[in-house]
Formats: sequence, structure tokens, C-alpha cells
Amino acid sequence: MIGRVNSNQDSRQLLLNEFLKHTGISHLKLLPLADDCSFRKYYRVQTKTNNLVVMDAPPDKEEVNPFIQMSDLLNSLGFSAPKILDKDVQNGFLLLEDFGNETYTKALSDSSKETNLYENAIDVLIEIHNLKSLEERVDLPFYDQKKLQNELSLFIDWYLEGRLRLDISEKEKRRFFEAWRQCLTYIESCRTVLVLRDYHVDNLMVLAERDGVRRCGLLDFQDAVVGPASYDLVSLLQDSRRNISDEISSLMLDRYFDGVEGVDNRNNFMKSYYILGTQRALKVFGIFTRQDILYRNSKYLIHIPRLWRYTLANLQFEALGEIRAWLDENVPLGFIENEITMNDSS
Repeated sequence: MIGRVNSNQDSRQLLLNEFLKHTGISHLKLLPLADDCSFRKYYRVQTKTNNLVVMDAPPDKEEVNPFIQMSDLLNSLGFSAPKILDKDVQNGFLLLEDFGNETYTKALSDSSKETNLYENAIDVLIEIHNLKSLEERVDLPFYDQKKLQNELSLFIDWYLEGRLRLDISEKEKRRFFEAWRQCLTYIESCRTVLVLRDYHVDNLMVLAERDGVRRCGLLDFQDAVVGPASYDLVSLLQDSRRNISDEISSLMLDRYFDGVEGVDNRNNFMKSYYILGTQRALKVFGIFTRQDILYRNSKYLIHIPRLWRYTLANLQFEALGEIRAWLDENVPLGFIENEITMNDSS
């Protein structure tokens, strides 16, 4: 075990070097990989024989134990998650299997692969959702109404008030959360499953040498919960980062319902799908805006027009009527139109 020191940049680099030395790996290069909306950093370690990945998760900001737990669980169930090769939990370092560079995002630049890639991603969800005795396999928090409501505060705090500079009164905030409290009661009958929470193309890898669901590599699963089966499905098919045609979305929904067990009423399931799609979109508005305001990271703002298009489409469903009414009264149409046309190459 390496002695713990403060998590500033210089000391993190020193600890990282000591961790690599501790693993016994003689690396040739250490290359930074793309980051995400967190404090974690990733590096590719190039050695003489193969490549590995190091996760750097400052322990005062992030925990590595949830990642370790989920990696072990997913691999034990026959899915592809990066295996843990070495670890320093105290200082927040993990040495991981390297899944390479072929993300779904990259592979989907070839439109001829789109159907097969999404079919594979849907098959992963089918197998996860068909797991039996989940409570005996994993000890995870529930994605309950309180947690969903807490996430919705990001929309008001960071997007409406932070970005759009709207003045939302305390009375209107109470109306917003009460409308969502009532709306979220519709999902209480939705069956609960293992929810990875960030199931979208940036977190999926193409592992062409593997078979079946193991061809789809899974990343960024450390925030997994037990929650509604529709959540990861809508995360995939209403992806804030890319456009998905109605045809592909419909085909994938049909594939999901053909393979999944325990869905007795497709209409009720789809009600939860649109409700959670809207909840997730509002949360992501806040997350992307917070990255811009707090960390001067504006790269995610390009996705805001797409988020609004998903939201406005979802709001046409009757179960979201109170949410639609609240937005009509509190967010001027001109603001929404400006946001949709902003950088609208999405």
C-alpha cells in the first residue's frame, strides 16, 4: 500500500507513478483518455506486450469500490466489463483491462453497422433484465422517488436559473416537485432490475473478438442502482449525444419486448419509458450546464437542442400533462426556441 497524500495535481501524478511501480509494470507511455462528467481520469498504459488502463479517482471526490463491485458482478454474470488487474483503494487507483478504441460512438460513424450494434446493446439489457433473484446477487441502492426528485433539482438550479437566468419562485419550485411526485407514481408498478444508469453509446465498446452479449463492452457503471426496467432502455434510445431514427428506435423496442420477461402491459411500460426519458433529460440539462458554469467545460452544450427535442416529444404524452403545464408557465417559448436553434447541428 502506498502512503496517502493530498489530492492536488502534482501529488496525484506522484501517487500514480508509485502505483504503476507497485504493479510491477514497466510502461513505455502513459496517454490520457477522454474524460467524462466526473472527477475521474483515465490513462492508457502502453507496455511492450499489451495496453492497460489506469483509473485515477481522487478519494476525496470519487470512490472506486462501487466500480470494483460492479465490474466483478457483471463479469461473473457473463457480461464484458473491464476486469480489475490491480488496485489501490485508499488512494483511488485501479489498473484495468483495456477494451481498445472502438467505442460505439466511433463504430456508428459507419451507418451500415447501426442496426447490429443497437441489437447487441438491446440484447445486453434483455439478459440483465431477465436475471433472477437480483437481490441475492447485489446490494445496491434503490432508484426511488427521492433520488429521482433530487436529480430534478439540477434542472432548476443549473439550467433554468444558472443558464437561462430565470427567476423561479419557491412556490413554483414546490409546484414543480409536486407535479413530479404525482407523475413518478406511474412508474411504481414498473418491475425493478439492475440499472447501469449511463447506458449510452459513449459508454459502450465494440469487442469484435467476443461472442454474444460479451461483444458489447460496458463502461461507467459505478453508479448502478436497482430501479425501473425502462430507465436504461430510454437512456440508450433517447441518447443525448446522437440522433436515433424513429425506425431504429421502434425496431429496438420491438426486439426488447420480444426478448424480455415479465412485461405484462407494454402500454404501461412505455408510460414509464416516456416519464423517465423526460426526467433523465431534465437532469442532463443540469449536468451539462453545470459542467459549463462550474468547470468551464462547454463541450456538452452542443447536445442541448437534442435534449429539448426529446423533452418536447415526450411531453405530448398524457401522463406528463402537469409537467408540460409547468414548463409552459415558467419557461418562455422564446427561450426554448433559442436553445433548440443554438449550435443546432445535433
